Amino acid sequence: MKIGIVGLGLMGGSLGLALKKASKKYTLIGYDHNLLHKKEALELGLVDYIVDDFSKIKTCDVIVLTIPVDAIISTIEKLTDIDASCTVIDFGSSKEKISNSIPSNIRKNVVTSHPMTGTENFGPKAAIDGLYKDKTMVVCDIEKSGEYQKEVALKLFKEIKCQVIFMNAKEHDRHAAFISHMPHAVSYAIANSVMKQENPKSILALAGGGFASMSRIAKSSPNMWEDIFRQNRENLLESISAFNEELQLCQRLIEEEKWEELNRWMKDANRLHDIL
Repeated sequence: MKIGIVGLGLMGGSLGLALKKASKKYTLIGYDHNLLHKKEALELGLVDYIVDDFSKIKTCDVIVLTIPVDAIISTIEKLTDIDASCTVIDFGSSKEKISNSIPSNIRKNVVTSHPMTGTENFGPKAAIDGLYKDKTMVVCDIEKSGEYQKEVALKLFKEIKCQVIFMNAKEHDRHAAFISHMPHAVSYAIANSVMKQENPKSILALAGGGFASMSRIAKSSPNMWEDIFRQNRENLLESISAFNEELQLCQRLIEEEKWEELNRWMKDANRLHDIL
């Protein structure tokens, strides 16, 4: 089986590692616009070989799109002439606009998915062996995919040891806004607020584990997250508004020295870890 991986960064590179470990029956073909990424992906053994001509990706049995969400939409539009048996899988972090933008003549070919995993790092050197193992793979609008394509995608997800759940794209995007997208916005805000108030020496001297944890994802690719924020704008704004209400409540309780109420508010937050 020939599998084309479009995008050779953290997600695509880690997928290559996982599939190589899973089976020798796969031939992994890489495609990326970035010359350095292509060179590094080959050196690291993330794929078997690289193609520069996108038409060669179209001949693959499976095409996996591990690129920014806007690029996923534009790339799928170039796949209208793929074989009827081809399976296209996207790993975009927002799903509704991607799902709704797929040309009708190849809608059954596409399985829209979102692996709930990743790090703040990007590029082929960020690829991690086992990135997908035991992580949730959200598969959206599966009723719009063909039976054969569904079978192929689910087999691959099993090969890389994901835990699959099904959800409609609209529902996914709202959940993702609160659980993933808004926290990234908050992390960027934390990083910027500290950078504007503190000099670098003070940050290095005093920043502890808490600050490092909360600001870590602010190192994520701005280009990728700009696309995600744009595609999931309405849900993201709702989640940011909900966060702001909680932060303003915290501020008011401190201003008014309502320490017992503040303590209860923090205990309510502690309950999250009963779920996680």
